Amino acid sequence: MDPISSAQNSLSQWGARVRSAWFAWWHVLLLGAQIVVLALSPSSYRHGERRAAVLRNLYLATAPLLTWFLVLSALVSVVLIRIVVATAYSYGLTQYALEVLVRTLVLELIPLYAALFVALRYAMPGAQVVRKKLSDQHRAGGEVNEQALLRGELLPRSLAAVFSVLLLAALSCVVALVLTYLTVYGFSPWGLPAYTRSVGGVFTPAVTLIFTLKTLFFSMAVAVVPLAASAQRDSQGRYSRRSDISEFARLFSVVLLIEVVSLVGNYY
Repeated sequence: MDPISSAQNSLSQWGARVRSAWFAWWHVLLLGAQIVVLALSPSSYRHGERRAAVLRNLYLATAPLLTWFLVLSALVSVVLIRIVVATAYSYGLTQYALEVLVRTLVLELIPLYAALFVALRYAMPGAQVVRKKLSDQHRAGGEVNEQALLRGELLPRSLAAVFSVLLLAALSCVVALVLTYLTVYGFSPWGLPAYTRSVGGVFTPAVTLIFTLKTLFFSMAVAVVPLAASAQRDSQGRYSRRSDISEFARLFSVVLLIEVVSLVGNYY
């Protein structure tokens, strides 16, 4: 094969991939902006069938996940707490154990695995359901009404995903803090002043603001990225099934970017 033709083909394929990725991310941003606007307008889902759809999805996104997530969160918290406390005791750094636990477990790990848990158990399966409906409708010859899709399918699922991430993260933080106190001080109430002072020293106004914004952006990423991909046509104009791995990689890249920005804000 002619080297020049081979180089041109390679450049053409690379340009096509870059253009496809650009359009995919632009679609995510555009649809995310529309979902945010509708979410900030309660009149768009306050009455009728849309309100019922939102309430139904709120239940499906939280109730089936709540028990298992809290059990998993408690187990992970106990393991990490024991490791950190035992290590601190062995090196004579017990005064830093609580701060390390709060910073690593509550500030960093819990929002991250709450977002990923909701993404894997609710948002991504829901996105596949939406895409299958669109595929069946397209094969049947029906036209996809983008506004009806946005208000009837994507908005209720997005609101439910945001609510689920925020709720699970908040409850898991409470569980982690309680388990930390019980591990360090036992059931004695005398350690409460020192414990609250140590935890309060970590949650400065700046750290609290960054923690809140990070959790909120995690929930928005989980709510928007999978669903936006489900509503995007492929290169043939159809709604063919997408790879779960590629969709998770796209979501994880957004979550990782948010995490890096929050780490820069907290520690630099």
